[in-house]
Amino acid sequence: MTSTAGTSGAETRPYDVIVVGARCAGAPTAMLLARRGHRVLLVDRATFPSDTISTHLIHPPGLAALQRWGLLDRVVATGCPAIDTYAFDMGPFVIAGSPAGEGFDVSYAPRRTVLDKILVDSAAESGAEVREGFTVEEILFDGGTAIGIKGHGKDGRTATDHARIVVGADGLHSSVARATGAVGYAEKPKINAYYYTYWAGLPMDGTFEAYDREDRAFAAWPTNDDRTLVICAWPMHDFEANRGDIEGNYHAVLARAPVFAERISKATRTDRFVGMAIPNYFRKPYGPGWILVGDAGYLKDPITAQGIQDAFRDAERCTLALDDVLAGRRPFDEAMRACQEARDSEVMSMYEFTADFATLEPPPPEVRELLLAASRSRSAQDEFARVTAGVTRPEEFFGHMRERMEHQPPHVNR
Repeated sequence: MTSTAGTSGAETRPYDVIVVGARCAGAPTAMLLARRGHRVLLVDRATFPSDTISTHLIHPPGLAALQRWGLLDRVVATGCPAIDTYAFDMGPFVIAGSPAGEGFDVSYAPRRTVLDKILVDSAAESGAEVREGFTVEEILFDGGTAIGIKGHGKDGRTATDHARIVVGADGLHSSVARATGAVGYAEKPKINAYYYTYWAGLPMDGTFEAYDREDRAFAAWPTNDDRTLVICAWPMHDFEANRGDIEGNYHAVLARAPVFAERISKATRTDRFVGMAIPNYFRKPYGPGWILVGDAGYLKDPITAQGIQDAFRDAERCTLALDDVLAGRRPFDEAMRACQEARDSEVMSMYEFTADFATLEPPPPEVRELLLAASRSRSAQDEFARVTAGVTRPEEFFGHMRERMEHQPPHVNR
C-alpha cells in the first residue's frame, strides 16, 4: 500500500535511511551506512534468529565481503564446514574442481538462522536502530517521492517514520517495489520447482555435489550441526503432477544416481521438506526517494546459488552510492543510475548462464564437447567450478575452452 503525505514540508525526517528487510541485503546495507555515520532504521517483520527459504551457500566472493566487514570469523566459528570441492556429475563424465577466488580456497554454507542473526546484530552494533517483528503497512510518499514508512510491531502499536531514502531489501515480494511500481525487465518465467530438506549421517567430506540426470537434477552440501542440505529439481511443467507426493518424487530424483541414493538411505531426515519456484527478473532499482537492493531488485533461479553474494555486493555498491548522495557529492539520479549499470554489467552473463543451466535440457553439442574436454583437464575443471562460484565469468570459461579445442593436435581423441 502507499500513502501520500501532505506537501507542507513540515514532516520531520529523523533518519537518513530506512531499510525495509533485514536479511542478506538489508542488514549489510544498514550496517555499512551506519558505519559511515548515517542515521539508519532497519525493520523486518521477522525476529532473529529465524529461518528463510535459501540455498545458504556463500561462494568465495561472498566470503571476501564478510572478511571486509569483519564478520567472517563469526560465521566460521558457528561450525559450518568448509567446502573445498565442487563436483558436477553429468552422467557420462564428472567435473570436479576448486571454487577458489578472491583470496579464498573454500566456500561455506551457514544456516540462515545463524548467518542472518550475525548480520542483524552487526547492524545494531554499528549504530543502526533495528526494529524486529515490525510489519510495514504503507510506504509514505510526498508528491511522488518516498519519504518513509508506516507499520506496526507485534504489540499492535503503530509507528510512522520518515527518512531521506527508503531502501527496499524485502525480496521477491518487496513492499517497496510494489508501492513504487518498480519496472521489471529481462524477465524470464519460473524454470524449476525445488524441494530441499536436511539430513544427518550424510558426510560430504568438504564437497558440494551436483547431479544432472536428464530432466532432473539434485545437489548436496554440508551446513551447521553436522547436517547436509539435499535439494532436488524438476521442471515447472511437472510441478502440478508432482506436488501431491513431494517425498516420493524427491526420492525418485535421487534414485537416478544409485550410489548417492544408497548413501542417503543410511542417513536420517531431520527437517520438513521446503519448496520454492523462483521467477527471474531485473527491476529498475531506484526512483524518487527509494532504492531496491538484493532480491528486491534482481533475482534468478537458485541453481547456481548466487543470491547471498549478489546481495552482499549489491549492499556494498548501493551503500557507496547512497553515501555520495547523502554527503552531497553526487545527485541521487546520477549515483543510482551508475549503480544500476554496474549491477547489470556485473551479473547479466551469470543471469543468462543460470537460466540456461537450469533448463535441465541436454546442452547443445558444442557445449557438451567443451564440458567433456573440461572434465579431462585439472585446470579446466577448476575454472568451471569457479564459474558456478561466481568467480569466473561464463563467457571467459567457454572462450578459453574453445581456444583449447582449436589448438588441440588433430590426433587427440575429442
